[in-house]
Amino acid sequence: MKIGELSKTTGCSIQTIRYYEKEGLLSTPERTEGNYRLYGERALKELEFIKHCRSLDIPLTDVKRLIELKNKPEESCASVNKLIAQQLALVNNRMRELKALKAELQQMASSCTTENTVEACGIIKSLDS
Repeated sequence: MKIGELSKTTGCSIQTIRYYEKEGLLSTPERTEGNYRLYGERALKELEFIKHCRSLDIPLTDVKRLIELKNKPEESCASVNKLIAQQLALVNNRMRELKALKAELQQMASSCTTENTVEACGIIKSLDS
């Protein structure tokens, strides 16, 4: 299949597919005599793997490392576990930050009523300090 069909099948933009190829995340596709890229089932599976990793917010550098490890099935999965543990730590940290953000926004929301003027608005005062 050509790149446009791969794009439609996977939901990835053509630019993203080209970028992943340039970065070595996708195998180099075959080319037609007219120099069009031809992708097969392998590219489809690779792209789905990348998309799944990205849906878990795994950075592209780590996705690349996971692909390298995936292509070495005899390797220990300790490196894979380490990457995922690091990602989990990042997610836990972001969750703490989001909880703090939520608490601050809730406090701000409770500091104001719609009966106040903007001049007396507790939210504006909080943001101004």
